[in-house]
Amino acid sequence: MQRRQFLLTIAGAQLASAQTAPESIRALKPMTSAMKPITDDERLARMEKARRLMRENRIAAIYLEPGTTMQYFTGVRWGRSERMFGMVLPARGEPAYVVPAFEEMRAKELIKFSQDIRVWQEDEDPAAKIARIFKDRGIATGNVGIEEQTRFFLFDGIRKAAPALSYQDARPVTAGCRMFKSAAEIELLRLANTVTLTALKATSEALTEGMTQFQISALLSSAYRALGFNGDGLVCLGESSAFPHGSVKPQHLRENDIVLIDTETKAGGYTSDITRTWVFGKPSARQRQVWELERKAQDAAFKAAQPGATCESVDTAARKVITDAGFGPDYKLPGLPHRTGHGIGLDGHEWTNFVRGNKTEIAPGMCFSDEPMIAIHGEFGVRLEDCLYITEDGPRFFTPQSPSIDNPFG
Repeated sequence: MQRRQFLLTIAGAQLASAQTAPESIRALKPMTSAMKPITDDERLARMEKARRLMRENRIAAIYLEPGTTMQYFTGVRWGRSERMFGMVLPARGEPAYVVPAFEEMRAKELIKFSQDIRVWQEDEDPAAKIARIFKDRGIATGNVGIEEQTRFFLFDGIRKAAPALSYQDARPVTAGCRMFKSAAEIELLRLANTVTLTALKATSEALTEGMTQFQISALLSSAYRALGFNGDGLVCLGESSAFPHGSVKPQHLRENDIVLIDTETKAGGYTSDITRTWVFGKPSARQRQVWELERKAQDAAFKAAQPGATCESVDTAARKVITDAGFGPDYKLPGLPHRTGHGIGLDGHEWTNFVRGNKTEIAPGMCFSDEPMIAIHGEFGVRLEDCLYITEDGPRFFTPQSPSIDNPFG
């Protein structure tokens, strides 16, 4: 994200100097009217599921700090700082918050589903307030789950303030809820991916020879804004496309270069993730061969992503296509250097992954990226990435795949 933010800053500065946007971007219309936010009823249902999972896993409560998990359960979005803003969701009883005293009024504007908001002054220990919540909820012994992205200094303060309790990873509860998307979440993910594909197509039609990766990223960001969203992209040209997360070297678009763009936006907080690879000009036989092999690998992963199959079997299916063609084996280059896909939702990368060793069974409601890659250092790379969701009848893509290297957007 730091790399992307840096590139976006440069891109924005270059975009500001442009007089007019290209026609393909000027023709875009806002797509925000299709966005339907998550309802309060759904969030309450999520908390009830979390309580059920806590009881099943013998967890008395979970602790959350600001981030996507707090947002998932409550809708509260709050920036992280050195000051604790924490929430306790108990297996039984009302949720409770601990917030800085000088932020109390703003916190009350945002917090729903609880009247128990406890403040701490600058000279007080906020962890002691969390310990008091545990006591007030009748939690004197047993296990407390700590949300996996909680910063260590906060966890350390809590366990010192409530040493009689045992602490564990809250993932059986948090991932146990978030891995399985509702119909409303599926629709927000569909919208995010549709917006992304629309912005990508408009950007592809605006490319001209000599553009830098930063100028192309600027075009992409302007396309998102025209659609009513914010987004950016990782742009890789020519030989740099063999680097899965890009190169720091300056790049200029040349005739017959591979263009690889990996990009995302958010709709209602839910993240898209699409990569398209094509040729600026006429593809060579080598480029066409590798592109078509990559598409076969993506198809193999999709076909393998069936309910009841293991996540690692999806990676195996994609990797076999690539290694059977003489690349690899395993993670060796040239070949597929990374996992085949990752979970996706409020975070761009969520649990769980299509990767060797992950024996988690695929189930309806799960959402993933499908993105095997063929990286050939010194030549080019090809990655096709689309996000999918699992139904009772098998996987479905949110948006159409790339049809061919000659017609990458259909």
